[in-house]
Amino acid sequence: MKLSKKDTTLNEKDALQDMLEAEKILMSYYSTAVIEGSSKPFRKEILKNYASSADTQFSIFEQMLARGYYNVKPAEKPMTDEKAKIFSKTLKEVKSG
Repeated sequence: MKLSKKDTTLNEKDALQDMLEAEKILMSYYSTAVIEGSSKPFRKEILKNYASSADTQFSIFEQMLARGYYNVKPAEKPMTDEKAKIFSKTLKEVKSG
């Protein structure tokens, strides 16, 4: 079976999704590298790259949002209140222990 160009070319939505996932993976690698880094210059460079990747990831997200490719549901107040309560409890435990 011969594939046509249409069958092998990513559409805009898929290309943006692929780029978004790649940036998320890259940020994960940078996070691990900064944790494992053993020198200040190395860690500084990795943090700079992490911030750049975070900016790129957010730009891609904004493009997807603007084109209707990424649906964001607003958090409902009961859900945010519950998460804040859990966070507060955890924070108290960390500070006391």
